[in-house]
Amino acid sequence: MSLNTFVESATEILGPSGVITAADGKEHYLLDFWRQNRGESPAVLRPANTGEVAAIVRLAAELGVPLVPQSGNTGLVTGSIPDASGEQIVLSLERMTSIRERDPAGDYLVAEAGCILADIQQAASDMDRLFPLSLGAQGSCRIGGNISTNAGGVNVLRYGMTRQLVMGLEVVLGDGTIWNGLRALKKDNTGYDLKQLFIGAEGTLGIVTAAVLRLFPRPRETQTLWLAIDRPAVAIELLKRFQARFGELITSFELLTGFGVDAAATHLPGVRHPIESRSDWHLLIEVEWSLEEGLLPRIEEIVEEIFAEDLATDGTIAMSEEQRAMMWRIREGQSEATRNMGYIIRSDISVKVRDLPVLIDRARAHYAKSAPDVTLIPFGHVGDGNLHFNFVAPEDPARVAELKPAILSDLADLVFALDGSFSAEHGIGRAKCGELVRRKSGIEVAMMRQLKRTFDPKGILNPGVVLAGE
Repeated sequence: MSLNTFVESATEILGPSGVITAADGKEHYLLDFWRQNRGESPAVLRPANTGEVAAIVRLAAELGVPLVPQSGNTGLVTGSIPDASGEQIVLSLERMTSIRERDPAGDYLVAEAGCILADIQQAASDMDRLFPLSLGAQGSCRIGGNISTNAGGVNVLRYGMTRQLVMGLEVVLGDGTIWNGLRALKKDNTGYDLKQLFIGAEGTLGIVTAAVLRLFPRPRETQTLWLAIDRPAVAIELLKRFQARFGELITSFELLTGFGVDAAATHLPGVRHPIESRSDWHLLIEVEWSLEEGLLPRIEEIVEEIFAEDLATDGTIAMSEEQRAMMWRIREGQSEATRNMGYIIRSDISVKVRDLPVLIDRARAHYAKSAPDVTLIPFGHVGDGNLHFNFVAPEDPARVAELKPAILSDLADLVFALDGSFSAEHGIGRAKCGELVRRKSGIEVAMMRQLKRTFDPKGILNPGVVLAGE
């Protein structure tokens, strides 16, 4: 059966409003977030409920038609767009936006996969609760994609990755079967924890259609601090001090380069430097608790100690929500601020926290020799050892084609020399599937392939993503 016939059958299931075939209508679904990569597809299917997802998957399994599940399409490893063959169908969950259940007493809500992350955060706030997953794309990313990539964000230090925030899942399997695992239980020790197989699997084992999400008490007082420091090693020393003083109250501990901060202040509308002096390195720290007040004096006390010991050269505490938002705009806008300065090569790595300064020093020394025309911008989550190593390369396609694979491969070598990971929170997608097969042990890859064949025997769920050649 041809793809055209499949699309016609899918239209009978979804109705005309559930299918997009016009070129201009499909464009958004075929481009990655930064518009650096483009796929091809004859159609975008937009089911409105789990039953329709199951019917489409069942039809695709019968006919051997590959599906690419997509939520907000904000991923950074091209795992949510089709390949260039024109033979893969995009299955968008953006119409599935219901919050099915709210339970403040049980500290959970049940959201469909197409719910925008910011809307889930607001729904939790309306219940006087907190859903702590927070990342730069939260106004457009959707929870199905967050779950499928095991998204991290800026609050991992306190609340963990998405994996720790999911209590139950509803999943459409590769044959169209619906698994209802929407259990809102804090204790359920009945064999294999099946939901964990689908979290971080990027739609290759099943399609997440709904989730039970864990909520937390809403913080009553938040203190946000900006410090200028002279080297990354100081960030590790200050992290230890803050952990000794505040423990689990620390939600974020972010490192930024002076280059990235200057770029944000220059290129992002309405953004200005949070402090008067300039520095090679900066820290953005956030501490919060559920009491109404009393945190600020404790923050001021540790700041006085830091300056007395010359561990920071300048700094400020946000005294308004506007000032706090400005600090976070600088942090979240690093990639956006530098995108007009050249071609941005993005990466997402992690090492042990103690090794972050070592990695940064080794990377700077290495690329100064191997790619002197490239600027390094490492920034991110000191508290959990995850940095986004971005590179500003010349805006020359030939030079980018030469530089990009070498830069990323060399970075992976540097990371693996420190027993780190070449993907901390962005996932594998298509961009890193070759790296996964090269870097993972043979037994790990074999177990992953066995899972893929078990849950998706027809190979129709996001083929080419995570596992190359499967």
